[in-house]
Amino acid sequence: MIKNDKWIREMSIKYDMIKPFEKDQIKNLKISYGTSSYGYDMRLSNKFMLIKSGVKILDPKHLSDRLFIYRTVNNYIKIPPNSTILGKSVEYFKIPRNILTIAFGKSTYIRCGILINITPFEPEWEGYVTLSIANMTSIYVKVYINEGIAQVLFLSVNEVCEKSYVDKKGKYNIQKIITHAKI
Repeated sequence: MIKNDKWIREMSIKYDMIKPFEKDQIKNLKISYGTSSYGYDMRLSNKFMLIKSGVKILDPKHLSDRLFIYRTVNNYIKIPPNSTILGKSVEYFKIPRNILTIAFGKSTYIRCGILINITPFEPEWEGYVTLSIANMTSIYVKVYINEGIAQVLFLSVNEVCEKSYVDKKGKYNIQKIITHAKI
């Protein structure tokens, strides 16, 4: 069952599920963020990971930090045409054992050719979210810092899982920085 805004507020307070937590949806000439009717619109931080120029192939089984450039920006980042960068959420999430999340890119960005991919937050996963931000257009597109980037939906389960992300010793748990693929 998808959880509503009241539940999200209660769980965030009770379990420190989202920090910093915005109990209402904030707009004020920004791409909205905060609690929505059935989810939470997370924000994009100012930290990014870009693929270095000259890299010919990315192999998810053989990645290293030397293939990437880390960048910090102020108001926005311009994403080059037909390219992908990695970003990080402003919010730190702690997912309870009886919850699974799915996330979708904000429609404002989708209408500009920006696709956001985020894997589900498994039960007992915690950390800052690493986001894949792809510009599918043939022109540069701005993506704004500290504004909404994706909506997270929280799904409750009928039965608690046998093995949570912590139990499986998940490799992306307690993520503090943008993290490229690990094997």
